[in-house]
Amino acid sequence: MRVAHRRSATVRCLTALALALGMLALTGCSTDDGPAAATASGTSAAPAPSPDGTSPSTTPTGTTPSATAPTGTTPAGTTPTETAARWAGTKQFVQIDDARTAGGRTYLSVRPAQKKPHPQFEAWVIVPGEGPYTEVSMAEDAQVLLSVPLGDAKHPASYAQADFVGRLTARPSSDRALLGYDLSFDGEGRVTRVQSLYTP
Repeated sequence: MRVAHRRSATVRCLTALALALGMLALTGCSTDDGPAAATASGTSAAPAPSPDGTSPSTTPTGTTPSATAPTGTTPAGTTPTETAARWAGTKQFVQIDDARTAGGRTYLSVRPAQKKPHPQFEAWVIVPGEGPYTEVSMAEDAQVLLSVPLGDAKHPASYAQADFVGRLTARPSSDRALLGYDLSFDGEGRVTRVQSLYTP
């Protein structure tokens, strides 16, 4: 009788010990994976993992890579919304590869570039950027000012957004790469003003 009692007590102790070791192993795995996953994803801080054992998501996707990416590139995994938010409240000089209208809103496919004064004319030379284009939306009341060659005159004149889209998309992509635009963004990252630069 005492032997059976001792055996069942021993079995209970061994079972409790096995469960404790299993829990310790699982806890150790989830603790090591959290910061490692955070470091692998490029976040600069390593906050504690969430209760379900996944890596924390307090840092927005693309925050750290965009800080180290060269100008004119969009980091892998960065959405147009994130890029637009990064440009909110700023002015940018860009190339526009394409434009479209959908749901009453105009969308532009843009990439940062540089502009330099033309050495012989009162015009600009466009230095193309590198990397992919990012789509941004225009505000409904955005102002569009176009000059030659996209507009009809040397000095900028006002055009409707639909006219702008039609004039841009009618040109071959090789011509679009030679054009540059000053864009102004509102606080939500929408384009409020587009002005094409005069290029001979």
